[in-house]
Amino acid sequence: MSDLNPRIVEFSTDHIPEPERAAFWREHYGQVMLHVDFEPAPDVAFKARNRALTLPGLQLLDAWATPARISRSGPHLADGTDNLILAINREGSAFVEQGRQGHELREGEAIILSGTDPGTFHRVSNGHSFTLLVPRVMIEAADVSVADAVMRPIAANQGALQLLDHYASWLMSSGGTIDAQLLNLSVRHVQDLLALAIGPSADMAETMRARGLRAARLKLAKSFLIANSRRSDISVAMLAGKLNVTPRYVQRLFEVDGTTFSAFLSGVRLANAHRMLCDPAHGQLAIASIAYDVGFGDLSHFNRSFRRQYGLTPREVRGDRGIGRESSGRMC
Repeated sequence: MSDLNPRIVEFSTDHIPEPERAAFWREHYGQVMLHVDFEPAPDVAFKARNRALTLPGLQLLDAWATPARISRSGPHLADGTDNLILAINREGSAFVEQGRQGHELREGEAIILSGTDPGTFHRVSNGHSFTLLVPRVMIEAADVSVADAVMRPIAANQGALQLLDHYASWLMSSGGTIDAQLLNLSVRHVQDLLALAIGPSADMAETMRARGLRAARLKLAKSFLIANSRRSDISVAMLAGKLNVTPRYVQRLFEVDGTTFSAFLSGVRLANAHRMLCDPAHGQLAIASIAYDVGFGDLSHFNRSFRRQYGLTPREVRGDRGIGRESSGRMC
């Protein structure tokens, strides 16, 4: 096993003695990672390679293996995990069972499984699979009939499945290098694409359209605040008027983004103040003048906010350059 980065983990039998491979796989891959029982075919030398990416709201597993039987039942179902599982059979032959249904997966075909019910994935030949695990509630929120989707195969040529496979594969290869904000957005895209692959309702399409509209409005809102942050009269009501929405809608835009109107505006003003404090051209300006210039109306509030943001006072960041002294605390 090797940690490629904090998010992606790779398992391989390549450097494990053959007699120890099955036991290792049962413990690390089966018991720890996926909470499944694992049994390789007895008449074939067992080999496997897996890569796993785990994110809030999404787990991806890219797996190649010789014939084996993977099942989830009994105590594994008591772990409280309520995921929907999309299994894509990229190569080889596989047979899937859940409830009283069974289905042979052809190459490129996919199927939905329920993580709360007993089920079996039987790899009957050397093969390659790509699996996505998503909390059931995230798909149900898109008004998709999850119960109808379980054990219903998805054709290899379905456009939404092909797009989902391509996008999730890109995320698997890039997930360790892109920033947290983009990762969160990518997880949401994967969830939306999975809902589309299962079968969207009209409300699902409307939900996705609304998300795009909110994102565009949030971008406009942030651009307006950045351009007008020095104005002392800027307010939620003013911004709402510019966007032609209600003040509460503006507040919700920022809340969904993980912040607030006031926190974002304060962050812009503090960043402007920090740049001025680090710029020799403003070295003769009093700190109070800088605070008022960037939009703060209260010097004490500015000083407290600045220290909370940067861990230093404005004077320490500037190094008192304006009065001829240097400080070791500068962060320019």
